[in-house]
Amino acid sequence: MIRTADNLGIRVLVDLVLSHTSREHPWFQQARRDRDSRYRDYYRWSDTKQEEPSEVAFPGEQKSTWTYDEAAGQWYMHRYFDFMPDLNITDSNVLDEMHKVLGFWLELGISGFRVDSLQFMIETVGTDAKDKPVTYLRSLVEFLERRRGNAIFLGEANVSQQEQQSYFEVDGGDGVQMLFDFRTCAAQWLAHARGSAAPLIDALNSRPSHPEQAQFVNFCRHHDELNIGMLSDSEREEVFAAFAPEQQHRLYGRGIRRRLAPMLSHDQQRIRLALALTMALPGTPVLLYGDEIGMGEDLSLPGRIAVRDPMQWSPGHAGGFSTASKLYRPARADGPDGYRAVNVLDQRHAQDSLYSWVARAMRARRECPELGWGQWRTIPVSDPRVLVIETRWRDCRMITLHNLSADPATIPLQGDLVDLAEANQVLGDPEPLHRPGQEITLGRYGFRWLRLPD
Repeated sequence: MIRTADNLGIRVLVDLVLSHTSREHPWFQQARRDRDSRYRDYYRWSDTKQEEPSEVAFPGEQKSTWTYDEAAGQWYMHRYFDFMPDLNITDSNVLDEMHKVLGFWLELGISGFRVDSLQFMIETVGTDAKDKPVTYLRSLVEFLERRRGNAIFLGEANVSQQEQQSYFEVDGGDGVQMLFDFRTCAAQWLAHARGSAAPLIDALNSRPSHPEQAQFVNFCRHHDELNIGMLSDSEREEVFAAFAPEQQHRLYGRGIRRRLAPMLSHDQQRIRLALALTMALPGTPVLLYGDEIGMGEDLSLPGRIAVRDPMQWSPGHAGGFSTASKLYRPARADGPDGYRAVNVLDQRHAQDSLYSWVARAMRARRECPELGWGQWRTIPVSDPRVLVIETRWRDCRMITLHNLSADPATIPLQGDLVDLAEANQVLGDPEPLHRPGQEITLGRYGFRWLRLPD
């Protein structure tokens, strides 16, 4: 698979879950039976139930972060469920084991890792360590760079901006190369709910700085619940009311267990706006599989599993996902979101399909490297519904405009936008760009990516 991907110019990342093991893992089984085992210090133990960490990751499903083990005669820590005991990264043997895991996958030719729950993997709660958690992160980054110079860590951490910055630059050295920006994601959905660019402008302008070789990752959905916990209570209710009106749409009091297309009522123009906006934001865009064809969730499945349904490749058996008579997770055949109605095969050669549009949008973005690498700024305009971002890189200049409202918008060509009369549109509304020298028009949920000579 890796050789084929290389031949096609595709780089492969794998999920890296090093914060915990299974309770059935041989390490934990030996650790719980023998206090003198070398594996005892692989985990976090206490003679008493500790008060920290006090917050559980899965409210309503998880009772505590400490569980008593009869065989061990002690309490063990688990950030997640009790069958997922946390590893102690401050133990040198655990760090060596992590290096072995990294080396194994790098030797197979993968190009990096999505680091699951980065903040939990490197925390020192429940240990006697005096070092800062980021010190251990630096050890992993240095090992990665020694083994493969162009490999990356894509960190998943829903944390404060100060913590984000500490993950990018560790003790004055290199940190992770990429980091999911949960705050901008939540602000994007608040902006969609209000039909106003203000929340997104505030989030972008307050981003912490990062090294030149690092980038934020922008996303509008991912494979967990859509986490909007960083919003205030009232803001969260706005987003819930707009995109998760039923209780079954919500999870843990902080998230939405729906996919992009149903959240936007299958409005094709609005879906394209959300995807175009994600691809135009400063940094690197990440799309969840299935969003490029407008797949829906399966609310009959528990929790966040609702958005992890099998990919719908064709209208045939199991959506072309598997030839097995019984799948581990069901594939839906019928209904407006079933694989008979929504699949890659039917959309691939239809020029007006969402799949074809996403392919064109990805191609346009690849041809505009300034979107990923350029110096950017938001440009204030008279219409609060429209987000305008200018990006410059080398001899290229690009301005993207996105209308977050269901009503058309008109932006006067004045100030920083006066020279847009000379711009070439690379993606966006099919209607004429503007009245020469006067204004730019944007349709309902419209957008335009405009490129100018610098």
